[in-house]
Amino acid sequence: MGNVETKFEYEKSPDSIQSLNDIRKPIEKELVTFKKYFQSHLQTDVFLLNRIIRYLMRMKGKEMRPMLVLLSARLCGSITERTYTAATMIELLHTATLIHDDVVDNADQRRGFLSINKVWKNKASVLLGDFLLAKGLLVAVDTDEFELLKVLSTAVKRMSEGELRQLKASKLQNMTEDKYYQIISEKTGSLLVACCECGAISASAGPEVRNRMQQIGHHVGLAFQIRDDLLDFSDRKTGKSSGNDIVERKITLPLIAALDAAGMIERRKMRWTYRKKEKTVHEIEQIREFVKQNGGLDYARQKMEFHAGKALILLNEFPESETRQLFSEFIRFVIYRKK
Repeated sequence: MGNVETKFEYEKSPDSIQSLNDIRKPIEKELVTFKKYFQSHLQTDVFLLNRIIRYLMRMKGKEMRPMLVLLSARLCGSITERTYTAATMIELLHTATLIHDDVVDNADQRRGFLSINKVWKNKASVLLGDFLLAKGLLVAVDTDEFELLKVLSTAVKRMSEGELRQLKASKLQNMTEDKYYQIISEKTGSLLVACCECGAISASAGPEVRNRMQQIGHHVGLAFQIRDDLLDFSDRKTGKSSGNDIVERKITLPLIAALDAAGMIERRKMRWTYRKKEKTVHEIEQIREFVKQNGGLDYARQKMEFHAGKALILLNEFPESETRQLFSEFIRFVIYRKK
């Protein structure tokens, strides 16, 4: 499982992990510059679009992806104008995918607000997502950043493939751990790979460093998604409603591991319960308890820590610096975050 490889990064207990605000402080000035750059690309003379965008800007996220771009650039050299272009392109893409996801999932809320599709219906939501995607393309074209555009276009392609692959493999009996990893590598990991690679490109890093940053982004992305899976089985109030994956019948690593460990009769019963479109509160709690008792949470946690450890090992190949330490704290935050 990689315990020997990864034990060095857990010198700190989860309670001593820095908050995201603490990690942000050394790059706060750069984040402010990014926000101005980002907002300048959302200007339009369409009244309805402006109204929705103002609402969208109130739905402030943690800005983890722009942070990752900035940290990657600093790690590989320095933050440049190209870095802000890369961060803006990625945030436009990420925001567009969240809006489209809410339409696909028929979600009512996003980050404590009513979702765009709940307030303005699906048509306006899809068009807003399309607008943001187009803006991301224009940011690249207007600045002749075709190398960044190629990386982001590859990420969009992989994210779309991951979503479609998940639809095909959504039947419980068809999902395996290998398929799960392929899906989350495409759906979640590909964008974090792009964050790290684009940050490196903006700092004029060479091929070897770019490849290392791609690998860091890959492992951070896997750890990030597995943490999301674990949060769905927690009782805490998270950014998404706890138990959403169970209600929506999404097959995640804790469940896959628990099913693999369970006896045949219990496994068949749980498959039947999980496939039900309408589940009672009692049935959802039964599923949670099944996953816990059959080691699904422990297994997923070990996998998450393994991938975070892989990312930290790669990170330690860079010279010691404040930025490397910040990046390290960012990775720790990813796997210990509460939402």
